[in-house]
Amino acid sequence: MSSLTDSELDAFIEFMTTEKNSSPKTLENYTLALRLFREWLGDKFTKWRDLTADHFRVYLFQLQKDGLARSTVRLRFAAYRSFYKFLVHRRGYPKSPVAEVELPKADKPLPVVLTLPQIEELLELPMKSELLGQAPLWMRERDAAILELFYSTGLRLAELASLNVKDIDTTNESVRVMGKGSKERLVPIGSHAMIAMQKYRSAAEVFQGPLFLSKLRKRLSTRSLNSVLKKYLAQSTIPFNVTPHKLRHSFATHLLDHGADLRSVQALLGHASLSTTQIYTHVTKERLREAYDSAHPRAK
Repeated sequence: MSSLTDSELDAFIEFMTTEKNSSPKTLENYTLALRLFREWLGDKFTKWRDLTADHFRVYLFQLQKDGLARSTVRLRFAAYRSFYKFLVHRRGYPKSPVAEVELPKADKPLPVVLTLPQIEELLELPMKSELLGQAPLWMRERDAAILELFYSTGLRLAELASLNVKDIDTTNESVRVMGKGSKERLVPIGSHAMIAMQKYRSAAEVFQGPLFLSKLRKRLSTRSLNSVLKKYLAQSTIPFNVTPHKLRHSFATHLLDHGADLRSVQALLGHASLSTTQIYTHVTKERLREAYDSAHPRAK
């Protein structure tokens, strides 16, 4: 096997350290990736300049065959690309052989979705909780309305925080939302959320201005809304962290599970592109597969 003494690799790491100010973790990952590649080549390695795209394609195939995660593979090749970019610009290499190698697409993690029993448990908690300290009597109704509206409409956290009383259409049971890019959309509100909101507004005497108020009767910030969710999560039996976005994921997935079409869900979520919404179809397919495997007598 060839010696691992390598002036070009050392120069690259020095460049990443001093000029790019890379983190110690990045330096460690890049150094390891380059040394592992040289070790894999063994005596076939002569000089970095002599390597071709085929060397890296064969190595890519080997990594995939070994079962490495796509994220790990992409991290290794990020090191090779950065290294050859340095060699082209600082050492006069004509081109990078890695630039011609097509990498596997990055894994897109599926959204975490709550089950219906978990949603119901979370939504029931505010009215079962005791008021603490100087909290006004209407605080439980407010929190119940917040959670109900989150799940009923699939709004983003910032969209919920910015709602005013005038945005709620009680006659048509809908809410007017100003989404990303100042795009306005109309979202229906379910009966449970409408009842919860009416109880809150009546108890807190909220008739104009911001919809959700703090105990000082100021608009609730996104941070405070997030704290409301975390408070009830801590009281629940749900075994993982629930963010406002996970309630949005649950809203979309449950709609698709029960027959809503993708275009309608896209409009309700305020997604500019249908491809953004399509991630939820993968969740739905996975849930259908699990249901099939557990219920069909000849599934396995």
